[in-house]
Amino acid sequence: MKPLFVGFGFLALAIGTAGIFLPILPTAPFYLLASFCFAKGSARFLRWFTGTKLYNKHIANYTENRNMTLKTKLSILIPVSIMLILACVMINILAMRITIIVLLLLKYWYFIFKIRTIKKKKVFIECLH
Repeated sequence: MKPLFVGFGFLALAIGTAGIFLPILPTAPFYLLASFCFAKGSARFLRWFTGTKLYNKHIANYTENRNMTLKTKLSILIPVSIMLILACVMINILAMRITIIVLLLLKYWYFIFKIRTIKKKKVFIECLH
């Protein structure tokens, strides 16, 4: 089972890294998934992943302090919102549209009220301590 988690971890890492270059793919959720998979699959891969620049740039503050910069929040919210809105427009099933709208509202509620927004300078100060 552990090799399966490691495999999924690398798949999530690859998709998240592609999200850096493709604005449609969100980066942070896939990096969070990679972190989870590596934690379940191998302590060695988890140590490696949490030491990378990609992890530290995109999700370290969230996993450690439950906060993000406004830029990070927007880089997650905007592409995912666009994809969900497109899906809502293209689907003709009312129950699915309602589900997507509820999902969008919950996502924004979580990002606004549960994840603290910090200034970029504060991120660097916290990393130094």
